[in-house]
Amino acid sequence: MRILSWNLNGLRAALKKGFMDWFIQESPDMLCLQETKASIDQLPNELREIEGYEVYYCSALRKGYSGVALYSKLKPKSVEFGIGIERYDEEGRIIIADYDRFLLYDIYFPNGRMSEERLQFKLDFYDAFLKHIDEKRASGRSIIICGDVNTAHKEIDLSRPKENEDISGFLLIERQWIDKLLSHGYVDTFRIFEKGGGFYTWWDVKSRARERNVGWRLDYFFVSNDLEKNVRASFMLPEVYGSDHCPVGIDIKV
Repeated sequence: MRILSWNLNGLRAALKKGFMDWFIQESPDMLCLQETKASIDQLPNELREIEGYEVYYCSALRKGYSGVALYSKLKPKSVEFGIGIERYDEEGRIIIADYDRFLLYDIYFPNGRMSEERLQFKLDFYDAFLKHIDEKRASGRSIIICGDVNTAHKEIDLSRPKENEDISGFLLIERQWIDKLLSHGYVDTFRIFEKGGGFYTWWDVKSRARERNVGWRLDYFFVSNDLEKNVRASFMLPEVYGSDHCPVGIDIKV
């Protein structure tokens, strides 16, 4: 099974940059999208109905903001939008698809750079999410988490760690949350296969950083440790354009 995840920074914008051609060519079993910036009623039919796929959208109350989407060849047993906490769910950040064998979380984690208030919102979101999945694991569920976490975990996960250690996205408190997530029984799938640096999923557009590969690794696949042995590959697709992020993916046997 191949699952792909991509922060599109606007689905309608990506559509004009060849998104559908890429999607049809890749034909993943599941495609998780973040920062769609659109509700499903704002999209053309070619995005609402794709042959062979179940389609699910979770949009923010605020127009043109946030939003996640899931395209799945396999029909989930059930789908939930959010984790039952209004202040987070109204921003359209989480789709939870129950495939019986595992729960798939498609998440656009908050960005903390705008203000101290938004940084605290991000940290609160992190903690609420971890509490939520802890409860699911305690009930015996296996979990796959993908999306834009908006934090680079280690120094090797961004080009210029020293210059950015006081910037949200690489603050120690944010990075420690990823440490905590892993300590609760999750695995960063990319690091199963690749231990080195120089691999990024986001680049600043204004400075044309992508051309110089001056980037950050902000997009992840985590799996609960009972699924680690099932992960066959974890990868990035930096050659795929259309957003300031590139797609990431896993191949997993379930």
